[in-house]
Amino acid sequence: MTAKIEVLRPGVLTTVQDLGRPGLAAIGVGRSGAADRGSLRLANRLVGNPEGHAALECVLGGLALRFPAPATVAVTGAPCSITVGGRAFGPGSPIPVGPGDELVLGMASHGLRCYVAVRGGIDVPAVLGARATDTLGKLGPPALSAGMTLPVGQQVLPHPGVDLAPRAPLPDVPVLRVTPGPRVSWFVPEALSTLVSTGYVATADVDRVGVRLDGPVLSRARGGELPPEAAVPGALQVPPSGQPILFLADHPVTGGYPVIAVVEEADLDLAAQVRPGQRVLFRLVSGGGGWLTPAPPTSPENPRGF
Repeated sequence: MTAKIEVLRPGVLTTVQDLGRPGLAAIGVGRSGAADRGSLRLANRLVGNPEGHAALECVLGGLALRFPAPATVAVTGAPCSITVGGRAFGPGSPIPVGPGDELVLGMASHGLRCYVAVRGGIDVPAVLGARATDTLGKLGPPALSAGMTLPVGQQVLPHPGVDLAPRAPLPDVPVLRVTPGPRVSWFVPEALSTLVSTGYVATADVDRVGVRLDGPVLSRARGGELPPEAAVPGALQVPPSGQPILFLADHPVTGGYPVIAVVEEADLDLAAQVRPGQRVLFRLVSGGGGWLTPAPPTSPENPRGF
């Protein structure tokens, strides 16, 4: 019989996530999946799961689950208090759960997203090859609610044989590495320098789609509309307000605002842990030599100035 976990409290927002649906952007389906992919992978490894098994992504903690059968769990990502059966445990380690025990996560002290992996994985039905909840595309299972039950799978690997996987603490002011974006020439010459030399603050508008930032205006060198074009995780898209939006896991597959820079893939896990009110810095790491080139002029042969 398949074991099922009972959701007692879902917290602010808890969704089922795996590594997503790569390679489907051409048909309008984004990758989605865990916003902090490294934390998901680590949680799965700690309980002896394949890295791509589905787990739970919990915003700011507050999650409570009841386990009817023995299990092994691990919690990674944003640090929070963890109790199982009333006993305290630390993050980044395999935790034994007895039948009838409740797993309770406190509120995260830093960062934004916690990950809970269960040995065997969360075995909800796959949609287009993944169990990830895409909040923008409305694909995958719904967000957790009280009273919901979650099936646990049976595909596992050997136990890893470790008691703890320590990780560096999340920085108070994350520094995200960027490369110039495909439309950097749409901005005034000093705009990229402004982006990487001054800090921005995450507004309250933070979700799985992206982070709206507040700071110095990034002024455009040219007006006009940009036809929709492909978007990627980490893109810093700049609407007419001049305030950048950092795309995260559930970003749209196309965007209509120019992208001044793109956060390196390796730093997206850190970006996923940025919480409202937190300051963020950007650092240019490559390709900075050509960004002073002015926007190409329009002409009958090149009406959009690309």
